[in-house]
Amino acid sequence: MSITTNPLSTTQGNPSPELIKAVPVRHSGRWVGAAVILVVASVGIHSLATNPNFHWDTFSLYVLDENVIRGVGWTLLLTVLSMTIAVTLAILLAFMRQSDNPIFRWSSWFWVWFFRGTPVYTQLIFWGLVAVLYPKITLGVPFGPELLSLTTQDLLNAFWAAVLGLALNESAYLAEIFRAGLKSVDKGQIEAAEALGMRGTKIMWRIVLPQAMRIIVPPTGNETIGMLKTTSLVLAVPFTLDLTFVTNTLANRSYLPIPLLIVAAFWYLVVTSILMVGQHFIEKHYGKGVDISTRITVNPAALQAAAASVRPAPATTPDSAPTIEESGR
Repeated sequence: MSITTNPLSTTQGNPSPELIKAVPVRHSGRWVGAAVILVVASVGIHSLATNPNFHWDTFSLYVLDENVIRGVGWTLLLTVLSMTIAVTLAILLAFMRQSDNPIFRWSSWFWVWFFRGTPVYTQLIFWGLVAVLYPKITLGVPFGPELLSLTTQDLLNAFWAAVLGLALNESAYLAEIFRAGLKSVDKGQIEAAEALGMRGTKIMWRIVLPQAMRIIVPPTGNETIGMLKTTSLVLAVPFTLDLTFVTNTLANRSYLPIPLLIVAAFWYLVVTSILMVGQHFIEKHYGKGVDISTRITVNPAALQAAAASVRPAPATTPDSAPTIEESGR
């Protein structure tokens, strides 16, 4: 913004300065970029609407298909259960990583190192084949008699193997996110709470976690959305009821893969949009007092009481000001 002023306006007998004449800076590059984006978007929409190879009739036929809706349900169930187990394990691993016990600390480090260092597809294949390594799971006295014996294939079916594989892999990533959130809280606040006589659990729930959640929530939301899409790899177990496998099966039957891929993408986008809305409100809740875009609700009664308690100071005039002689008396 360029500003034009007249410096002689106050020196030539004019007691009031001239108003500032502000000329907005022109951003021609922004308008050119916006025009390019609009042209590209219009071309893309026109292509989607007129290209017959997309087979929108097939899309409308299968988008609400019973098998597709069931696949969406299984995908959501895999995501919720896997993230629940992963969050629980990640909290435990984050606390172990900050423990004074070296066994806890190194065990947590090894867990994160192993599950972050191997591909999730490889881990899912392993959990699908775990029954080959351990056909039976027995409970009993170590090096002694067996008390209970279960078949691994019956105990760990394809669904639970997929949940376990996804959860263990995700727990390693979430553990680092939670550890970063806990370390973001100043240690002085913990020491101050200890000086007030607060217990460790109360310090964690009242002091540390409310502040750490502001750091933890955004990447955890991203990991949840990533988990939703990672469920498309559970074919490696194999688990064959998720959304991706169902749409691929329908595409193989109809010999039209593109519209069925669009069906899968549509439902992934719908669920992702809902998760993003939920993440927005959670971030808004934990961002109070820190995020400048978050408005803080003020109690009107408290505001009126605060305004009433502030009284304006009495104005002093030159006549009422004490003189040196009066102050000397």
